[in-house]
Amino acid sequence: MKIGILSFAHMHAYSYAGALTRLPGVEFAGLADDDASRGRAAAAQFGTRYFPTIDALLETDIDGVIICSANAEHASMALAAASHGKHILCEKPIATTIEDAARMIAACQENNVQLGVAFPCRFHPAARRLRQEIQAGKLGRVIAIRATNHGSLPPGWFLDREKAGGGAVMDHTVHVVDLLRWFLGQEVIRVYAEAGTLLYDINVEDCGLLSMELSGGVFVTLDTSWSRPPGFPTWGDVTMEIIGTAGTAYLDLFAQNLAVYGPGELTTRYENWGSDADYIMVREFVSCIAGNRRFPVSGHDGLKALEVALAAYRAAETNAPVAVGN
Repeated sequence: MKIGILSFAHMHAYSYAGALTRLPGVEFAGLADDDASRGRAAAAQFGTRYFPTIDALLETDIDGVIICSANAEHASMALAAASHGKHILCEKPIATTIEDAARMIAACQENNVQLGVAFPCRFHPAARRLRQEIQAGKLGRVIAIRATNHGSLPPGWFLDREKAGGGAVMDHTVHVVDLLRWFLGQEVIRVYAEAGTLLYDINVEDCGLLSMELSGGVFVTLDTSWSRPPGFPTWGDVTMEIIGTAGTAYLDLFAQNLAVYGPGELTTRYENWGSDADYIMVREFVSCIAGNRRFPVSGHDGLKALEVALAAYRAAETNAPVAVGN
């Protein structure tokens, strides 16, 4: 199995590349990046070939690609990959507009290739166990959920609204929304949001608070922000307190670590002893291609998460609740 990566603009590309190099029977066959310095450095780091254009990589005999470009470039790269018959795992959010997401989904259907969206939280064993408990009725009827997804300020194109599609709300809302849909089998039907630039001198929002109503009556709050200091040991916390009629469950997705600090340590760092969700997700993508199975996180799932983030922006602009999908 041969897999390539289109762009190393997103920092998660390095984690996915590491996963590819560790998977048995998989060849990390090359990467394409319009930043030649970054691309060549990444190719040297992972022992693969650098391609100056995505078409040059797509014209090889690779089976699939992982797209890790700036968000606004996902659509053009996915359309190119689909036209070459390559299966796709796309970094989240699927796109910056509903129209681009729909074009990506249609192109992959027309070319009979997979379109998966990189929501690694779904693949973490803790999240899978919680979903089993919820669906088995251990919590009774779920009434309300309090969730967070905090991170530190990302660099570069993340702070460019045109390239990223927004700031912290776009960056972190989609992860939690995907988990909500997966856990409960319900859709977000209405959202209210407050968003602002409170921490940094940047041109996008760095803080957001969302209140969401789900189709089954569940009420959800989400604190999504870039409020963690530089050097925060994870890309973002993902926590949920899920309240049901028969009990309450608490999820902290990145708690499987030891905090290391003291003499010789410039900052606190985490030594992870738990599960690597990125590795599990990439392994599943490869396995689905090899076994002709559908990747469990579809383009449609990516579209539904994007709809909520975009509705949150409309709600923040109008200071009123917004129906999702309208």
